[in-house]
Amino acid sequence: MEEIKLTQYSHGAGCGCKISPKILDQILHSNFTLPDNEKLLVGNDAKDDAAVYEIDNGKALISTTDFFMPIVDDPYNFGRIASANAISDVYAMGGDPIMAIAILGWPINTISPAVAKRVIEGSKSICLEAGIPLAGGHSIDSPEPIFGLAVNGIVDVKNLKKNNTAQEGDLLFLTKKIGVGILTTAEKKGLLLPNELNLAAEQMMKLNKIGSLLGKQSFVNAMTDVTGFGVLGHLVEMAEGSGLSAEIYFLKIRHITDNLINYIRKGSIPGGTIRNWDSYGHKILLQETEEIEIKKTVLADPQTSGGLLISVKAEAEKEIQTIFNENDLAEFIIPIGRIISKKENVIVVN
Repeated sequence: MEEIKLTQYSHGAGCGCKISPKILDQILHSNFTLPDNEKLLVGNDAKDDAAVYEIDNGKALISTTDFFMPIVDDPYNFGRIASANAISDVYAMGGDPIMAIAILGWPINTISPAVAKRVIEGSKSICLEAGIPLAGGHSIDSPEPIFGLAVNGIVDVKNLKKNNTAQEGDLLFLTKKIGVGILTTAEKKGLLLPNELNLAAEQMMKLNKIGSLLGKQSFVNAMTDVTGFGVLGHLVEMAEGSGLSAEIYFLKIRHITDNLINYIRKGSIPGGTIRNWDSYGHKILLQETEEIEIKKTVLADPQTSGGLLISVKAEAEKEIQTIFNENDLAEFIIPIGRIISKKENVIVVN
């Protein structure tokens, strides 16, 4: 198969090509209303990870879709990353994925179909890890390569986790490191150190399976996954949706590499970071320090297939830490912040 670099064929990369929160609000704002449906437990009125529809016997169907343009050059890994990212929305609702169908846009006259086949094979490998079939899909001839999944899952209604049900006093935990957008931008700029070439891809291909287990814990009040809007964007949705505010302890957030700040200082700042800050920066209070621009860049960095952001009852800190220790997440047992009463600023970064 021909040697090819997929990222050169796309103007965006991964979740960094998501439409900004500010523009998305404009698109979704409408005076057109649909009749109430008591079985639709989570719909367009919520800024959540997936739609949820109650079926029967206390069960609900989770339905989501996610797709984007290449964030890595390797087609097999692109398929794996895009698939892990899409399946994550089901885990973020506390559910178990049951089936996926593929979404493929491919420039047939530019990139060989054999390359697209490798993307699909990568997707199948992640679906296998998740224990679900890749059961079908749809494809089109498009100017840029696009891939993702539509995923269905199942959850007990009593275990459903939303992103707008945090409670004052909750502790915040994050299950993956931050800096994917910065790292992939550094690679494009030729700044990435040789020994860090696979760091971002390896993290992005990890499934957020822990979400299914966390869904069954009554002390988990709210949950979402961190993707294109960055830590700040998804925490804003959680805090605002819950009618509260939040504090972040910047130094407690783990970076994907010790060199992350050096990459930022060399100009490795994704365009998505700037769009993110433009959308919600006015809601954030950054405590005055000489590192204020660093904080903005790290916390607004668009993540692809990022970790779960979890709001946990403070009295259950030991319980969540035990779960993390038993599921290879021991490095994330320190809270990164907490939910506080509603303030003038939605988030305060310390």
